[in-house]
Amino acid sequence: MATAGRIACMVFCCAMVLFLLAASASGETITARDKLGRELRIQVPVKRAVFFQTYELVPALDLWDQAVGIARFAYDNDLMKAAKPDIARTIPSAGGGTDINMEALMKLKPELVVTWTARPENITYMEQKGLKVYSIYPESIEELYEVIRFHGTVFNRKKRAQEVLAEMEKSFAMVRTRVAGIPVEKKRKVLWLGSRPTSVACAIGVNNDVINLIGGVNPAAVYQQRNVDVSMEQIIAWNPDVIFIWGNAKYSADDVMNNPQWRFVKAVRERRVFKAPEWSTWSPRLAPAVLWMAARTYPERFRDVNIGETADHFYRKVFGVPFSKVKGFAS
Repeated sequence: MATAGRIACMVFCCAMVLFLLAASASGETITARDKLGRELRIQVPVKRAVFFQTYELVPALDLWDQAVGIARFAYDNDLMKAAKPDIARTIPSAGGGTDINMEALMKLKPELVVTWTARPENITYMEQKGLKVYSIYPESIEELYEVIRFHGTVFNRKKRAQEVLAEMEKSFAMVRTRVAGIPVEKKRKVLWLGSRPTSVACAIGVNNDVINLIGGVNPAAVYQQRNVDVSMEQIIAWNPDVIFIWGNAKYSADDVMNNPQWRFVKAVRERRVFKAPEWSTWSPRLAPAVLWMAARTYPERFRDVNIGETADHFYRKVFGVPFSKVKGFAS
């Protein structure tokens, strides 16, 4: 991560720690600083919230009573539908974080709106309408943890948030233990592809954190950015051992493996290209996804682990739904 990125992350996390320490009692006004560096005073516990992002924390932290609105994308979210089949009839939408239906949003009378930083002008517009808006954009696993702790505090679910984090850490610890001790020269090069096959995840972001956690080496980390577009020649020069594709990309693993331009890449020759599930990396679901990625990267170290059973245990503990009710992993 670039020096500026590390400093921003440290400032964000320190601000969150101070905020959490200040919010020890309910029924008080706390001060929090969001990803855009804006300082908010929030009355806790929040009883009416709209989730343009982090709506997967609604089932994880049992925030159904506080969720008066969600992003329209949540209606098609497999986890949300599994946890609450009638979600579209019970929780209204106010559009999405990038295309807000302001009239619908105002009718919901939220005490807090949670969104992401993609459109700062939308945040400004909501604030001008008198709404309190908290923006997120986790750029590391630790920042994701802080976002979960933030929700636990402002919605009076601190104990539950800690339980969710403990389940995530349990899964991450299993991965760390099994990939520990791999010599540097034996570590596999792992590339994460984005919306286009030549868009790669770089040194800043959750995806790079994940690659490091699973014992991989991200060759694109030479770029101190979130994502960059690179040439096919560069990917061939990197010659990654394993490739993962963003779950929402409009192309498949077969599209990459059957493309003659990719035939010189080791991951393609050995058919080790995998498409990730259509899950948000800004959710507790990151934990089972990391285990799945680790098992695809170092299968010899995870032969005795039943990924499906492990994911099922996690889903039941964290979300209260069986893994069979949601979209699974690619084979």
